[in-house]
Amino acid sequence: MIEKKAVTQIVEEWLKGKEYFLVEVNVSSEDKIVVEIDYAEGVWIEDCVELSRYIEDHLDRDKEDYELEVGSAGIGQPFKVLQQYYNNIGQTVEVMTVDNNKYIGELKDVDEERFVITVKEKTKPEGAKRPKLVEVDKIFAYEQVKYTKYLISFK
Repeated sequence: MIEKKAVTQIVEEWLKGKEYFLVEVNVSSEDKIVVEIDYAEGVWIEDCVELSRYIEDHLDRDKEDYELEVGSAGIGQPFKVLQQYYNNIGQTVEVMTVDNNKYIGELKDVDEERFVITVKEKTKPEGAKRPKLVEVDKIFAYEQVKYTKYLISFK
């Protein structure tokens, strides 16, 4: 069986000096290898092909029979690594908390412990007849969140 750690090392060697970053490596019990990479400007198919060939050059098909899939982290899929949060600052995201509250807003700030999104909420100012839409910053620790994902808008 092919070890996930070995595949991860091969991918990290290929990534050195490149602006791509590793999102995830999965190796199934049937030796299906799935590698996801990402880049702030988007992932090019040519680079996926190059990485795939690099991995194949470093694994021995005579010893292990495997299936290999190399691609980009899917748009609209939940973030898996911190770098995806950094790359999406200023973008609209959807956040689902562990207590099943959903928030949609602009990703404003990110650090290693938490992130901030600005959401629009209706609040009724004192003395006003109608509620107004105001921007409010919501701060989330990563452990409070089921998922965060880039929200595609067609407006």
